[in-house]
Amino acid sequence: MEFTHKRTTLITASLLLLLAISQGIYSALYSAEISFSRQVAWGLEALVFTLLVAFAGTAMVQAKNAQLGWSAIAFSAVLNIVQVSIGLTLFSTFGKVAGTVEGAQPLIGGVVSLSFMIYYAAKLLLGLAAVVFGLSFITKGGKAIGGLTAFAGAAAMLANGVLITCGRDGFLPSGVAGASGMIATLLLAICLISLNRKAD
Repeated sequence: MEFTHKRTTLITASLLLLLAISQGIYSALYSAEISFSRQVAWGLEALVFTLLVAFAGTAMVQAKNAQLGWSAIAFSAVLNIVQVSIGLTLFSTFGKVAGTVEGAQPLIGGVVSLSFMIYYAAKLLLGLAAVVFGLSFITKGGKAIGGLTAFAGAAAMLANGVLITCGRDGFLPSGVAGASGMIATLLLAICLISLNRKAD
């Protein structure tokens, strides 16, 4: 099977759609205080992000335009792999140390802050990708989906940019960045699928 640009675009869009849906489910379960395995949830996300690096990177070198958008998707996936890996390997380890060693509490706080900084940077890049592909779709006649995608992307960039600059203790709740990034990712996936159909 040959991985043409159309095929890699469709696979990339499908992976983004899967991530947006899974993050929505994860957020709903967390808000409802329903118990679930974080190892499995985050492990599956890490697996999808790993595949996303490969397919978005391939689409980037195959593309004749919008390379900025493909680059943003690929590097956001790289950052997300690092962020999820920190959560899976260091949260529990440093949490145990902080719970048993006096004065070690700032350790877990520092690890969590690092993880969130990477998380915000990844969401900002996905927002940038949504802006790039949203504007691209507008020029091809998809004013509604393209405009909505570009707007959601700009909102995600702004929210996550504010949290990177001001920190989690600033005036903007961290949940706003996550929600805006999730919406931008969902619309980005839909926009990519629509652009792919337009290319027929």
